Amino acid sequence: MSDTKIKNMEEFAQISGLSRPTVSKYFHDPNSVRASTRQRIEDALVEYDYRPNIYAMNQNRKLTKNIGIVVPYLADPFFAEIARNIETRCIVAGYSPTLFSSHGDPDLERQILDNLRLLKPAGVLLAPLGRASDRSNIEAFCDEVFTVLFDSNLDGLGEAFVGSDNASFVSQTVDYLCRTGEPPCFFEMRNPANPNANKRRAAFVANMEALGHEPHVIRVEGTGWQFEEIGKQGGLRVLEDNSLPSSTILCSNDRLAIGFLSACYEKGLRVGRGAGCALRVASHDDHPFSRFTCPSLTTAGHDYDGVAKGSVERLLKLIETGERFKERTDTLCAAQLVLRASA
Repeated sequence: MSDTKIKNMEEFAQISGLSRPTVSKYFHDPNSVRASTRQRIEDALVEYDYRPNIYAMNQNRKLTKNIGIVVPYLADPFFAEIARNIETRCIVAGYSPTLFSSHGDPDLERQILDNLRLLKPAGVLLAPLGRASDRSNIEAFCDEVFTVLFDSNLDGLGEAFVGSDNASFVSQTVDYLCRTGEPPCFFEMRNPANPNANKRRAAFVANMEALGHEPHVIRVEGTGWQFEEIGKQGGLRVLEDNSLPSSTILCSNDRLAIGFLSACYEKGLRVGRGAGCALRVASHDDHPFSRFTCPSLTTAGHDYDGVAKGSVERLLKLIETGERFKERTDTLCAAQLVLRASA
């Protein structure tokens, strides 16, 4: 290996005895140059230990291969899992994904979109904060950059939305719980950070009324994205007050349910359907940790693969055709009931 340090592609082309356009052509597509030229370049890469600045190459293109992925809270394993799935699909398609988390902060969400403009992305996959988002800023961004929304919807923004059908989540859990025991009450945050929470509450009320049951909703205090702690503290309060209207509790999401299960354990209450069980607990999302709770959590699960596949496919179609869709489309993926020991 040579001690000569190559600073850029011009120096690499010169020292390897090839033209700059030929070297650039190779880096864009190795199969686009003759086999003998390709071998010559690859030998020089080894000899001079040169690695091109792919980011700079992308920025010099009229259409970059960059794709931005924005989620509201990457510390949530749900968003980590769906982002992993989306990221992998983008890489397989030959694009360079860059992942951002707005950490529940609307100011940071605005800043991320401003910075994405500098990256000149071919397109962006955006899971917005929802009600906390600066709608006008997102609207302006979508006018400039091909954008597909996923998980949380902002009506009318972006070229398409792909997410889970919250009505499907709740109809399955309510129907199952009502058929197999005491009808459930609904456990949620008073001011939910997740934009899907209101849709789930509305679906709970509608399904309970349709089945002839009175819908009881329990709202616990707490703000932000620390759902497990909010679920635990809220659970402790209602258990101590003995204010639960039902022995069956349906939580808005799995992270709240994980906290509620912790509160049950602390109070010495057994959860499940067997002899000696005081409560049944179920939820929504099929969070990656829900199978490992004690007891394991009955839940209605996201179609992680369907949401990732659908959102990436729509964005790639926009990028490849270079044309916006004639009309915005919403695609909702149905949930799947997952029966475990907690209910």
